[in-house]
Amino acid sequence: MLERAERFFKVFADSNRLRILSLLQERKMCVCELAHILGVTQPSISRHLKQMKKAGVVADDRDGFWTNYFLVKGNRETQGILRCMKHLLREDPVIQADRTKSQTVDRRRLCCP
Repeated sequence: MLERAERFFKVFADSNRLRILSLLQERKMCVCELAHILGVTQPSISRHLKQMKKAGVVADDRDGFWTNYFLVKGNRETQGILRCMKHLLREDPVIQADRTKSQTVDRRRLCCP
């Protein structure tokens, strides 16, 4: 139980993972979209998402060429922390810039097969 809690809270202890979570609160996204918005490599995003999946915060589904990542719903603990996180970060300039950038990102241009 303690190990599970530690894994869960580590998800919220990294600025890139907080940025990813903030973006996924808006909509499903693929690795190439997240990498483009955050300005980091796709392998880095994949490692973050793997840790977030292992903690049960993020899940994925396939959509043709893309794997879409989204927040897991239904977990009261996760939902409470995400609401708190959204409230704490609502005026953060980095989070605001990420959300603005996410509105113009086109996955077909970023990661076409």
